[in-house]
Amino acid sequence: MTGPATVLQSELLPQGMDVSFKLAPAILVLGMLGTFLLIGFVFRVADTEDMWVAGRSIGNIENGMAIGANWMSAASYLGMAALIALSGFYGLAFVVGWTTGYFILLIFMAAQMRRFGKYTAPDFVGDRFNSDSARAIAAITTFLIAFVYAIGQARGMALVGLYIFGDLGFAGFSGYQAMVIFMMTITVGYLTLSGMLGATKNMAVQYVILISAFLAGMYVVGWTQGYSTVLPQIEYGMLLNELGNEFTEPFANSSPYLWIATCFSLVVGTCGLPHVLVRFYTVENERTARWSTVTGLFFICLLYLGAPAYTAFGTRLYDLNSATGTTYGDPGMSGSTADVLVVIAAQFANLPQWFVGLVAAGGIAAAIATTAGLFITGSSAVSHDIYTNLINEDATQRQQILVGRLGIVALGVLTTLAALDPAAPIAALVSYAFSLAGAVLFPMFFLGLWWENTNREGALAGMLTGLTIWIIPMINEVVPTYTTSSGDPYVPVLAQWVPAIGSALVAVPIVFAVTIGVSAMTDEPPIETKRVVRQCHSPEPMGQQQAAEDVVTDGGETPADD
Repeated sequence: MTGPATVLQSELLPQGMDVSFKLAPAILVLGMLGTFLLIGFVFRVADTEDMWVAGRSIGNIENGMAIGANWMSAASYLGMAALIALSGFYGLAFVVGWTTGYFILLIFMAAQMRRFGKYTAPDFVGDRFNSDSARAIAAITTFLIAFVYAIGQARGMALVGLYIFGDLGFAGFSGYQAMVIFMMTITVGYLTLSGMLGATKNMAVQYVILISAFLAGMYVVGWTQGYSTVLPQIEYGMLLNELGNEFTEPFANSSPYLWIATCFSLVVGTCGLPHVLVRFYTVENERTARWSTVTGLFFICLLYLGAPAYTAFGTRLYDLNSATGTTYGDPGMSGSTADVLVVIAAQFANLPQWFVGLVAAGGIAAAIATTAGLFITGSSAVSHDIYTNLINEDATQRQQILVGRLGIVALGVLTTLAALDPAAPIAALVSYAFSLAGAVLFPMFFLGLWWENTNREGALAGMLTGLTIWIIPMINEVVPTYTTSSGDPYVPVLAQWVPAIGSALVAVPIVFAVTIGVSAMTDEPPIETKRVVRQCHSPEPMGQQQAAEDVVTDGGETPADD
């Protein structure tokens, strides 16, 4: 089965978008990027506590805004509208999956992860399972997630940048590729200065920009075209009969199995993403972790509830104004065009150029905010979990920060190179990272927090199983896009039942079974580890800088023993 999210890119230059330099939007975006650099400089870090967890000083509202900005990436701001436009009902799997995951985080993981109290997701895995090997696998997985996820962000920033700055190629690079390089350079620049502290401060600003731009665009586009007045989230229903059966008939373009597989992978992937979970480490206590999740979910829903309406407005306007035909005709809307539909909708509505620039700036802010979270977690996996914990345990804070900054630069370079010729639309690229997080990390976090008998052997077996199940469909579906002219999967039946975009549906039950089975057949973890797990569920409050291990061992440490 070739699902809607596995559509190959047709071209990198969006059809119908006014690709030219625009002075007012350019000033607006350059001012925004300059502000991000300034905030990064003002809140530049000098120690590892600020670098990785912002000194555990972030409050409820600010962390909720950071969660919203960190979460509402180019895949949400741009890519979700693209998927709904290209595949109709199937695209709602992304709305449902990405939202539902936060309820599981709120109920089962937010407070418990904060009480465990480490710096990074691999930190949790390594210390919970007393295993340097598990830490290494988690760190490599974290780096890989950051890389795959960030490709979609770079693509989104570049496509939006084309509208603002035009097709300005240089040194043999196309305009799109030049935008990738420019935007990623700005992002890497401020992150190497700021670390998690400055990134969090920036995320609060970025959230205000992106949500204001998105909601303003949705209301103004709908109102000027006569599609909505007060509640476009409801009123866009009047357009459905004009948009084709993709919007009104469930599974017109995809099977129920693909919808369920995608939705499930997004739910568990949300709960396994390191850059999401690290937000719980930046707050002072478990109560703030819970409430910041609630406020973050509210901030996220402001955009998610409006995305289908924005898509309907944009699709209708594209059909009316595009010289290339209707969305579902021949040749139909390209993936690149759909990825900037939010911007094109404002353009086709004949709104002022500065206003369209504001909508575009929101997309760039969303992409940069998520890239920041990804690069911080990816670099922390290199610096804190691999270099400091596995290679040089006597590393000074200066050395750790230097290695972390080098990790950010390395991620930036790799992401830039991959984004020059991406293999899929934004949301599909991002979804591959969700499947990886759901297959490898989510079972370790959940079982590690809720079943004290999960041990080192079980964790290692489960993680390797999940990684294997994720890699197989990726090779089957993604590699052909670069190696064959058709881009069809090597094994179609495998793509039907274990799709790359939804492989966690198969992987997670198997990983749970393997982890539990191996743990049951091998020795139980040390009693000290069990006490730490129990402390994660204790009703007794803990101090701002305390971790469960500190309470159990009076400040002692439980070293890895393999």
